Amino acid sequence: MFKVDVTLTNPKDPGRWFSEKFWVDTGALYTFVPEDRLEAIGIEPIHGRDLILADGRRERRLLGEALFSIQGLEGQITCPVIFAPKESLYLLGVTALENFGVDVDPTSQTLKPIFAVIGGYTASAPDSGKILPYEEITRLDA
Repeated sequence: MFKVDVTLTNPKDPGRWFSEKFWVDTGALYTFVPEDRLEAIGIEPIHGRDLILADGRRERRLLGEALFSIQGLEGQITCPVIFAPKESLYLLGVTALENFGVDVDPTSQTLKPIFAVIGGYTASAPDSGKILPYEEITRLDA
């Protein structure tokens, strides 16, 4: 595991935000943030979510949404966030990583862009079902 700089912003009140170093945790589905930090910027719970914690305990926690910015990645994206107990570690889960279209490279301790598959190959091929070789796809993205 390694840390990245993340900024969380209240989507209803963009003037309320905070930045923190988050552990990148590919074993966590959701991002975990101490509840007092979320409450301080006015993030409101949407509903509860049943979770299995790393130590095997089952717990029901509140879930909300925040705008995420991750240092080195483009844009701000709304992602789910779990209201974790006070003094919890800041954990960046795989839902946020997938929303940003990145994979974790544990060797270089970096986040690397990945290609998103949407609707299978026929939906994404520009010429009605024509499958493009990888080299041509990367050339189109440049």
